[in-house]
Amino acid sequence: MSNLRFMRTFVAVARYGSFASAAERLAMTQSAVSMQMRALEEEFGHAIFDRVGRSIALNAMGRALLPHAQLLLAQYQNMRILASGIESPVGPVAIGAIESAVSALAPAVLQIKQARPGLEVSIQTARSIALTAQLDAGDIDCAVLVEPQGRRPAGVRWTPLYREPLVMLAPAGMKHALSARLLATEPFLRFDHTQRTGALIDRALRRQRIKVNEFLELSSIEGIVGLVRQGLGVTVVPMLRNATWAQEDTLRVVALPDVTEQRSIGLLARTRDDKVGITSVIAQQILAQA
Repeated sequence: MSNLRFMRTFVAVARYGSFASAAERLAMTQSAVSMQMRALEEEFGHAIFDRVGRSIALNAMGRALLPHAQLLLAQYQNMRILASGIESPVGPVAIGAIESAVSALAPAVLQIKQARPGLEVSIQTARSIALTAQLDAGDIDCAVLVEPQGRRPAGVRWTPLYREPLVMLAPAGMKHALSARLLATEPFLRFDHTQRTGALIDRALRRQRIKVNEFLELSSIEGIVGLVRQGLGVTVVPMLRNATWAQEDTLRVVALPDVTEQRSIGLLARTRDDKVGITSVIAQQILAQA
């Protein structure tokens, strides 16, 4: 089991870019992370990181081993699902999700359904604010949504799943190198400012004093991206977890200098009913695949 823990730590270091960040995410000390990685290198007989001062980066061997470690952890997670409490009787499970997170949620649900074919699962989409209200009312058992701000009500558990950095999208034909120039001159397609994601985008633009050429406001990220593909403007949106925008011939993905805001996606679930076990498994399965 210790080797599996080491693999999980290795994947976390690769994902978050430093021993310190991985330690914070895994609730470990930085020295414990460093010790585990040195033990892993001794076991493999190869260095898997390049160390320059206090900075670390995967070397060629580390990059080669990473997908095997991820596969091993995913397979172990499937084993845990088969042996976990989802075999105990549980009624239908209602899951809420923001539309842009369904592509991350659906594969996790599929894995669970394969382990327990008789389990009834439904997925419904809505905005994060509406999903929080549905969870409070008991209409759904858990929700994959944008992290709520402020104090959370008692009786719910928040599990962080992944983060999505803000990027600018422009039609492929717009070759100007400066994102600020494109945002100031081209029609700006704004994501709904009343939603949590829209508020995050507005806050990032204001903080960097980036002025935009207002054009349209829409409530669907994919709807906005479709308009950008048609050459109707530019936008700032989260880089969706499973998006293939960078590989598309019709889109340019442009980094936003100095913009550090990221959208945090997680699972919000009730903790006072008989669905605690299954909602925990859903969160862990999404994490394993992420």
